[in-house]
Amino acid sequence: MTELLRMIIWRSVAITFVLLGLVGLALPVMPTVPFLLVAAWAGGKGWPKLEAKLLAHPKYGPPIIEWRRYGVVRRNVKIVTTLMMSGGATIMMFLDTIPLWLKFTILAIMVTVATWLWLRPEHIPED
Repeated sequence: MTELLRMIIWRSVAITFVLLGLVGLALPVMPTVPFLLVAAWAGGKGWPKLEAKLLAHPKYGPPIIEWRRYGVVRRNVKIVTTLMMSGGATIMMFLDTIPLWLKFTILAIMVTVATWLWLRPEHIPED
């Protein structure tokens, strides 16, 4: 794969996830920071200027940096994420159009993600 093609792919991924992050600003049911985490990661591989802009952003830069360095997920993010997954799971369980096996598979994935999320540190470790 040529270097130009590799750069185009990484930039496309970065742009896609920045756009999804922007959608998250407008829609309360969609997160912003997880998409910006992926955008910064992809930017670091093919668009260092975009990565630098994301890291320097006054609101979204610090959570990206905390995640990268320490794996930190703030408690308020954990609470909102858990509530949103719980709400989605509740609605899904009342839908007749989704097969029962799929409902429980999705529920198991949500429980796994929530468990993993709550095991992440909430603060930068003090050395």
